[in-house]
Amino acid sequence: MKVLIAEDDQFIREGLSELLEQEGYETRLAEQGQQALDFYNEQEFDLILLDIMMPEMNGFTVCKAIRKRDENIPIIFITAKSEEIDQVVGLELGADDYIIKPFGTREVIARIRAVTRRCLQQQRVASKPEHTEELIMNDLLVYPDELKAKRGELIFELSLRDSKILCLLSQNKGKIVDRDTLFNECWGRDYLPSSRTLDQHISKLRKLIEQDHKHPLIIRTVHGVGYRFDG
Repeated sequence: MKVLIAEDDQFIREGLSELLEQEGYETRLAEQGQQALDFYNEQEFDLILLDIMMPEMNGFTVCKAIRKRDENIPIIFITAKSEEIDQVVGLELGADDYIIKPFGTREVIARIRAVTRRCLQQQRVASKPEHTEELIMNDLLVYPDELKAKRGELIFELSLRDSKILCLLSQNKGKIVDRDTLFNECWGRDYLPSSRTLDQHISKLRKLIEQDHKHPLIIRTVHGVGYRFDG
């Protein structure tokens, strides 16, 4: 999924980009309103994070222009203003959510995942209205559209990249998914691969979903090649 981040504060802009890319999103950064609108007109995005107070064109004006073309693309306003009237105006313009600075990492991730779930579910309904995909991986149920997995009564929150990895392994059940394929499909073809990046992410995912991450049954290592889900 591609995310447009429009924020005039470089520290916040780059911090959000790094956070979202760790979650599995592609990002493009704009430092002022007109630039954000130009980027939007150049390519398609799945989500927009929009600061309100920006040079040349504020976030409200950008949102109005985008909503004239697309009523459905998720938009989250990010602003230092906390007055209720600004929140009301933002939501009346068609924003899906509202984050007030300063904000914590967990809050941003939670709100992004919530909007992503709605987006994925809408896409699924539009393409296959009669079917909701559910993956069975041993004793784990994976719900890609909801960014969640479940084992009994336990529910695990997944990042977008976690979901992509599990989907790819499930689709290739019994087959080895090599490291290059994992990078291309779950990180993006423009990503410069690093064995450390992949191994660390797989280790973190195993700790989340495996009953015994030291003896994994869902994400098995094929040394020197990649990973496999046997089923």
